[in-house]
Amino acid sequence: MLSYGEVGELAYFGAKVLHPKTVQPVIDRGSPVRVRNTFNPTHMGTLIQPQSEITVGAVKAVTIIKSVSLVSVEGRGMVGVPGIAGRTFMAVAHAKASMLMISQSSSEQSFCFVISTDKVDAVLAAIREELHGEIEREDVDRVWATDDIVIITTVGAGMRGTPGVASRVCGALAGHGINILVIAQGSSEYSISLVVAASDGVEAVKVLHNLIV
Repeated sequence: MLSYGEVGELAYFGAKVLHPKTVQPVIDRGSPVRVRNTFNPTHMGTLIQPQSEITVGAVKAVTIIKSVSLVSVEGRGMVGVPGIAGRTFMAVAHAKASMLMISQSSSEQSFCFVISTDKVDAVLAAIREELHGEIEREDVDRVWATDDIVIITTVGAGMRGTPGVASRVCGALAGHGINILVIAQGSSEYSISLVVAASDGVEAVKVLHNLIV
């Protein structure tokens, strides 16, 4: 059983059963939906409904997004300077790229985001052009991209309010020698997203599936 919010997160982070745009009309009407397997029609499938149902451990599903890259902007001169992140994000928009995930250090010395790999060259060029003055003054030290990564997302109601979920997720990956490059949790309570090397992607999904109750 999944809620609209959980299905929305699943669709956004790569689940293929429901397209993100098909979820919104269902939410607007408040209609329950049952997704069933055509190859196993006797199985009850998954019920999608308005209300969330928190399960033990909170993790209900795991998704993966491939063919993405991590773009990082770093500089000691960025601390306390307003507008750099905003201008960077506008440059990304002008390059016609979407940011799938964003993370910023608490010190304001760096931030990073994930985009589709096929947009990397255009995005880097747009950012460097926008921040040309800051790069010249060395307020911004580096703008670069890391390829061959994937986004792994654990989805489930109550993640933010359930103690120990992030610890279990990160600990499970660490126990299998999988390094987490970036971690982010949005304002919703439904997901925790992690960036890992593409070579660890399949193993990471298998490990996190074991957390599903």
